[in-house]
Amino acid sequence: MKYANNILETIGKTPLVKLNKIVQDLPCLVLAKYETFNPGNSVKDRMALQMVEDAEADGRLKPGGTIIEGTSGNTGTGLALAAIVKGYSCIFVTTDKQSKEKVDVLKAYGAEVIVCPTDVAPDDPRSYYSVSKRLGEETPNSWYVNQYDNPSNCKAHFRTTGPEIWNQTEGKITHFVVGVGTGGTISGTGSYLKLKNPKIKIWGIDTYGSVFKKYHETGIFDENEIYPYVTEGIGEDILPKNVRFDIIEGFTKVTDKDAAIYTQKLAKEEGMFLGNSAGAAVKGLLQLKEHFTKDDVVVVLFHDHGSRYVGKMFNDEWMKKMGYIE
Repeated sequence: MKYANNILETIGKTPLVKLNKIVQDLPCLVLAKYETFNPGNSVKDRMALQMVEDAEADGRLKPGGTIIEGTSGNTGTGLALAAIVKGYSCIFVTTDKQSKEKVDVLKAYGAEVIVCPTDVAPDDPRSYYSVSKRLGEETPNSWYVNQYDNPSNCKAHFRTTGPEIWNQTEGKITHFVVGVGTGGTISGTGSYLKLKNPKIKIWGIDTYGSVFKKYHETGIFDENEIYPYVTEGIGEDILPKNVRFDIIEGFTKVTDKDAAIYTQKLAKEEGMFLGNSAGAAVKGLLQLKEHFTKDDVVVVLFHDHGSRYVGKMFNDEWMKKMGYIE
């Protein structure tokens, strides 16, 4: 009999799926690394499990402990899955920008969720960075995860996502394109792929209101680049230690409107019910058209599932209110 001993053993080994209609203007083969097949419906399950197991191994996370993290939702889901199987409790801190569905999912897994304002500086005591860090200091027998600077984040993708893509494409991959938030996915996967073939190009998808693109191009952390944006799960107003700018060829920025519209297009044209960052990734891919030839094999990673955005990008009333559709 073939079965997994628990839900954590089903993480990884996600399929590659060819994109068709939505990328018909591109000359290359485009394959989607479809991460919603993970049990928590996102790529973050991979690094959540790695971070928990590494913290257990070196004693940062002790039996009966509390896992504390600031999350836009998906990392929290992965951590909650690990906590349920391994016997920990969870406190997650998120922002009022995130979809209600994400908060509801975390609560469904039994986690305590604290919602903080989005429109404050990272070092403001009300920010979700500050609140999660403070809770980690104040809560007895707790472990503050800090996915942004935790090296186990990159390690998970170097160990699993990178090798899977390399093997699934039989080493024929020429470009890897992915939205960048904490930096773990692009840096871990990209580092592995470049190790196998230094000619592989790594491209990051950024959003307006985020610092990544300008910092990569100039080395300047420009606070004037920072302002609130709607797109969830990519972009940052900080520089996480997990972003390895040296292995990234470049970034392209996608507007909130385009990200939302292309999220709907993925569902209607490819039957792919995905999150907001997937829409951004596809639009970014189209913006990078000049970098691709007919012989290229481009892999784009889709982070999470559309069920977390039914009140937003998949709600035409919300789309109209935002001015994204007529």
